[in-house]
Amino acid sequence: MRDAVLFIVFPYLAVALAVGVSLYRFLAHQFTFSSLSSQWLEGRWLFWGAVPWHFGVVPILLIHLGAFVIPRVMALLHGTPATLYLAELVGKVLALLAFAGMLVLIVRRLSNPKLRVVTTPMDWAVLALLLNQIFLGLWTAFFYRWGAAWFVDTATPWVQSLAAFRPQTETVAALPLIPKLHFLNATLLIALVPFSRLVHLLAFPIAYLWRRLQAVTWNRRPESQKGQ
Repeated sequence: MRDAVLFIVFPYLAVALAVGVSLYRFLAHQFTFSSLSSQWLEGRWLFWGAVPWHFGVVPILLIHLGAFVIPRVMALLHGTPATLYLAELVGKVLALLAFAGMLVLIVRRLSNPKLRVVTTPMDWAVLALLLNQIFLGLWTAFFYRWGAAWFVDTATPWVQSLAAFRPQTETVAALPLIPKLHFLNATLLIALVPFSRLVHLLAFPIAYLWRRLQAVTWNRRPESQKGQ
């Protein structure tokens, strides 16, 4: 019963919230589909946090997506000891890069009074969950090795069964506690997408590929003309 609630009911509820509330937010409050950038308040630490975070987490997300969409190809790519070792190494490096970037982003908000003022409780919750997600992923990578191989035989069947509306929990329920927490933490993040800055993940800037260049200029009067 517990596994059914955690690995069937909870994922469906999270996706329903993510889709339903995101659609409502897009239709009713479209201009809030943004990460609400704080670069104008502080830019230096943002660079050193956001760049490693995105360069680490985006490839990790794509790799996980590949395991769900093309599991046979991913299994084939990790079918030899050499490629499995390489996958483990690359995954750990990317995760460490993302973890370091998130630490910088959290310290940045904690240490800057202006940023603390504009940081909401939801922001702190999402930052903590993102840091925890990478931490649990690193724990899994270091202490439950060869995840690139066993992931497609455990998590992939579970996710595919949910997508096919024939939910099965046997493979994921048999995993140790830390990988389970890793999956549940990710599910909670999905549920929070429409209620947080994470909603900007749904705003793909495709139009940037063909729109005209945007010119930004200062509209400031010279000192000699002030007061006229």
